[in-house]
Amino acid sequence: MRATTKEVIFIFALLAAGSITGLAPERRKVDVVSFLAEQQFDTVSPDGKSAIAIHFELEKNWHFYASADTAPGGMNLKVDPNEQGSHVLTFFKPIFPKSDWLLDEALGKKVEVVGGKFTVYLPFSVAADAIQTSGERIIAIDIGIEGAVCTTTQCRVPDFGSVRTAVKITREVAAAPAKFNLPAVQPRAVSGGFAGQWASYSVWAALILAFLAGLSLNIMPCVWPVLPLIVMRIVEQAKQDKGKSIAMGFAFCLGILLFFASLAGANIVLQVFYGTVLQWGDQFRNPAFVAGMALLLVVLAQFCFGVFTIGVPSSIAGKSSLGKGYWGAVGMGFVAAILSTPCSFAILAAAFAWAQAQPLLLATVAIMVIGVGMAVPYAILTSMPGLLKRLPKAGRWMELFKQAIGFVLLVIAVKLIGALPQTRRMGVLYFAVVLGFCVWMWGGWVSYNTKLSRKWLIRIIAMALAVAAGWSFLRAPAGERISWQNYDTDLIETARIEGRPVLIKFTADWCLSCQVVEKTVYSRKDVAELIKKKGVLAIKADTTTGDLPATFALKNVYNEPGVPVSMLFMPGEKESVRWRGMSFAGELKALLEKLP
Repeated sequence: MRATTKEVIFIFALLAAGSITGLAPERRKVDVVSFLAEQQFDTVSPDGKSAIAIHFELEKNWHFYASADTAPGGMNLKVDPNEQGSHVLTFFKPIFPKSDWLLDEALGKKVEVVGGKFTVYLPFSVAADAIQTSGERIIAIDIGIEGAVCTTTQCRVPDFGSVRTAVKITREVAAAPAKFNLPAVQPRAVSGGFAGQWASYSVWAALILAFLAGLSLNIMPCVWPVLPLIVMRIVEQAKQDKGKSIAMGFAFCLGILLFFASLAGANIVLQVFYGTVLQWGDQFRNPAFVAGMALLLVVLAQFCFGVFTIGVPSSIAGKSSLGKGYWGAVGMGFVAAILSTPCSFAILAAAFAWAQAQPLLLATVAIMVIGVGMAVPYAILTSMPGLLKRLPKAGRWMELFKQAIGFVLLVIAVKLIGALPQTRRMGVLYFAVVLGFCVWMWGGWVSYNTKLSRKWLIRIIAMALAVAAGWSFLRAPAGERISWQNYDTDLIETARIEGRPVLIKFTADWCLSCQVVEKTVYSRKDVAELIKKKGVLAIKADTTTGDLPATFALKNVYNEPGVPVSMLFMPGEKESVRWRGMSFAGELKALLEKLP
């Protein structure tokens, strides 16, 4: 019997879907996470219900952040189904497992996590008109997975890609037991996989929600760094004539709206050209963005402490040209909007998600309404001189208020740096100190009466120092060239009995000299290649705290007073060759070359 063209296409569709349906699920592994998709039923009837289970398994001591409320930077586990082709499936809110509480020392708080083996369920229903006549239909599903996997000492953000599966719809459903049962949780419908529970809201209700979301940004802790500037701007405007006061206020509001216009533009580009959406919090998955925000806050803190001055307050106060004053107000509004959004309430995320599920025009309007909500209080305040005159007069209280906000600013910067991957954290901290010194040079080493040539010389040196420090501390880590093993006395003794050379690096997280040794000795490619080629057992002896085995051994076994210390045990030799300095790469290399 010869197959028709439609039958051939259908057979190929079955073959393509065979490995991604519940008939033959295959487990994938990405980094320390393995997972597979399994369907509750092999086939589903029109107007029927089923579910897809994503079975996760993490390696020992690794976990996902489970809740967006406690996860840093929106790095919680997200499972997002996306139907390919015509929309005949309605997915409900994913059902996640019960989470555990873990004290995250880097964040300084308890967070909700899931680890080990667990399952996320994606319940769905099939439209009644999914099949017009008898026959079968296969719907391809892409399930996106995002989230950071962490231990107590490090975090990674793997590219999980998507899990592909397919739903087979037929009117003749064979009786078969369910492969799994859903937990007793009542799901809520989700449209499009990312609009959430707000998808069913009417347009006007959603726009009101967006306006309230923008209004709430004015009380966000993250906007506190620019509060002194905003307060000074408003107080000084009380001394201006009414026309200029209103114009400066609306210039500030324009800066806020420009920020949200940028978000709306990014949303259009991503949807039109890349077929994806701009998810709220995605920017905080980028370590470069988080580090940049933290360093910006450090610089603004120094402004609050009076280390340097910027042109915005003076221009607003009318001490500069008119044009510069307006542009300064626009810039301040833009910065205020940027700093307010990272710690926004859930209402903001919901309004933003709803906007991205709508047509582009309506989405753009909704995002701009969020900006209008944030800008309205400033527009009202600056257009009513009577309200401005009731504000306290400028005085010492304002300077103390500004300095106090500087400390709040540093706290926020520390929290942001704490959210960075461990490999980046120390480099950003070191650079923050150097950057602070350079800003102090820029503003504190010169005055209004300083000669122009001397002023330029000092500031060029400050910029050069900042660039050099940035190149040194902010480069992405290349990864360790040497496969270090944790300190283990049994492992060391076994290697020495077998005649294997052993290299022990005693170090500590708080040891600056140890960081120099790492860069000048163990990051060298020639040294790392010799260690691997000669079969040297490389041991990292961590002495960061007093209760670690390496700390006890350093003092009581090897009789060394402190770190850094490196020891090389040559085969057949009872005593080790030791280096207590920071520049011994040549000597180490020479000994390694003598090994067989």
